[in-house]
Amino acid sequence: MRKKIVAGNWKMNKNLQEGLALAQELDAALKGKQVNCGVVIGTPFIHLASVANAIDTEKIGVAAQNCADKASGAYTGEVSAEMVASTGAKYVILGHSERRAYYHETAGILKEKVLLALENNLTPIFCIGEVLEEREANRHFDVVKSQVTASLFDLSKEDFSRIVLAYEPVWAIGTGKTATAAQAQEMHAFIRNTLSEKYGEEVVENTSILYGGSCNASNAKELFSNPDVDGGLIGGASLGVDKFMPIIEAF
Repeated sequence: MRKKIVAGNWKMNKNLQEGLALAQELDAALKGKQVNCGVVIGTPFIHLASVANAIDTEKIGVAAQNCADKASGAYTGEVSAEMVASTGAKYVILGHSERRAYYHETAGILKEKVLLALENNLTPIFCIGEVLEEREANRHFDVVKSQVTASLFDLSKEDFSRIVLAYEPVWAIGTGKTATAAQAQEMHAFIRNTLSEKYGEEVVENTSILYGGSCNASNAKELFSNPDVDGGLIGGASLGVDKFMPIIEAF
C-alpha cells in the first residue's frame, strides 16, 4: 500500500523563532485529528534540531532541504547527511529544481547525496521535473526519465524502495500555474511505468510519487484524486497553517 504524504518545503523562509512557532502551531492543529496521510515539513538546516525537539515527530516528519555529497571533511559551509540525521530529521529533499538550476547539481552529485542519505537512514524525497522549454518541445517524458535513471537506477531494489519521488514541473513552481490533474496523472503514470521496467510491479506499487508545483487548498483534492498521485510537495502554501491544513485534509 503506497503511503500518502503531504510535505511542506519552507525553502529559505522563516527565521528560527518564526519557524519554531509555525511548527508548533501545525503540531497543535494536528493534535487529536485523524488525518489520512503522512505530514512532513522541510525546514532550513538551522531549524532542524529545535523543530524536531518541539513537535510530535510521530505525527510530523522533519526533513532537511538538502545535504552534502560528501560524508565529512574540509567542506566549509556544507551539512552532511549524518549531521541531518543527528538532529532527529527523518527525511531529506534532494534534487529540487532550484538546487539543480542555481547550484548546478548534476545527476552524479545527486547520486552521491542519495547514497549518503540512505546510509544515514534518511528517506530521500527526490525531485524531478521539466522546464517550460522542455515541455513545449515535447521532451518532458525524456527529461524526467533521464533524471530518474541517471541518479537512482544504480540502487538495489531494497534501497530504491526507501525513496519517495516528487514530480514538480518547473514551469509550475511558484508561478501560479499548475499542471492540470490530467497532466499530473499522465506524468506520474509514466514515471511508474519507467520504474516498473527496472524494479518490477511490487516496488512500483509501494513507491509514493508526490506532485509539486503551485499545489494549494483549491486544487489539492482534484490532484490527489488521481490514482498515481500520492500527495504533494508544497512550497508557499506550507508557510501558514491556515493554508497547509486544508491540503492535508484533502485526503
